[in-house]
Amino acid sequence: MSLQENVAPPRFLEAEEPDATVAPEDRVPGPGVLRGAGARSPLFWKFMLVAMAVAWGFSFTLMKDVVETVPTFLLLGIRFGGSALLMLAAFHRRIRAHLNRRYVAVGLLMGFFMGMGYVWQTLGLTDTTAGKNAFLTGTYCVLVPFISYAVNREPLTRYNLGAALLCLAGIALVALDNLTVQTGDLLTLVGALFFALQIVTVSKFGANLDVMALTFWMFLSIGAGCLAAFPFVEAAPPASAWTPQLVATIAFLVLVCTFLGLMVQNLGLAHVPSSTGSLLLSLESPSGVFFSVVLAGEMLSGRLIAGFVLIFLAIVLSETHFAFLRRR
Repeated sequence: MSLQENVAPPRFLEAEEPDATVAPEDRVPGPGVLRGAGARSPLFWKFMLVAMAVAWGFSFTLMKDVVETVPTFLLLGIRFGGSALLMLAAFHRRIRAHLNRRYVAVGLLMGFFMGMGYVWQTLGLTDTTAGKNAFLTGTYCVLVPFISYAVNREPLTRYNLGAALLCLAGIALVALDNLTVQTGDLLTLVGALFFALQIVTVSKFGANLDVMALTFWMFLSIGAGCLAAFPFVEAAPPASAWTPQLVATIAFLVLVCTFLGLMVQNLGLAHVPSSTGSLLLSLESPSGVFFSVVLAGEMLSGRLIAGFVLIFLAIVLSETHFAFLRRR
C-alpha cells in the first residue's frame, strides 16, 4: 500500500548518511521481476502464498495447545528471539550494511506494535476458540485504511466503509453471546488493532528500506522485550512440561510460521499483484477455522458461520474491492 507522507517523520527516523551499499543480488526486485531463487512463475508464488496462509491458520490450533502450558511472554520471547537469530544467520550482511539509527528506530517501532499485537492475540487465545481468534485477528485488514487516513490523510473509499460495516456485523455475530463479549474475543480485537498499526508503520517508514534488515530488528525487539518481561509477570513452566512434542511445536512456530513465513510472504508479494496476494493470504482465517473444527473439535453454530462469512467478505472487499468480479 502506497501512503502519502503528509506528516514529516521524526528526525531520528531520517537518514543522516546514505545506507551502505548491498550487492545487487540482495536487493528486492520490483513487482513481476524474477531473479535468483525467486525466479519462479507467478503461479508458483500464488501456491506458496496459499500454503503459507494454511500454515498460519494451522498455527492457531497449535498455539491454543501451547498457551495452556507455556506462558505468553515466554512463548513469544522464544518464538521471536529464535526467529531473530535465524534472520541474523541468513541476512547478516544486509543487516550489517544497514546498521544505522534509522533502521534501528523503525525496526523497534515495528517491533513494539507487532509485539503488542501478538501479546494481546495470544492472551485472547486463552479465553476463546482458535477459530474465533483467527477470524477476529483478520479484522486488521479492515482497520488499516482508517488508521492510514488518521495518520497520513489517505482518502477513504466507499469500499473501505462498506468493508467496515460488513466487518462490524461479522464481529457482532462472532463475539456477542447473549449480548455479552468474551474477554478473549475483546483481547483478540485489541491485538488486531496493533497489527494494523504495525502495517501502517511499515508503509509509512519502510517503503525505501531493506525489509529483511528491518525485520531483524523487529524480531529482536519483540523477543528481547518478552523475555525481559517474562520473569516479572509469569511463572516458568515445570521442566516436565517440555516434552518433545511441545519443543517440536514451538520449533514449527519459529521456523515455519515466523522465519520462513515472512520470506515467503515478501517474495510472493513481489511476484504477484498485491490485491491477489492479499486475498490469498486472507485464507489464513478460514483455514484457522477448518483446523480448529477438524483437530480441536470446535463446534460451529449457524451464527458463527454467518459471522465468519461476513468478516471474510469484509477482508476481501477491503483488499480487492471485488475487482476480480468486474474483469472480463
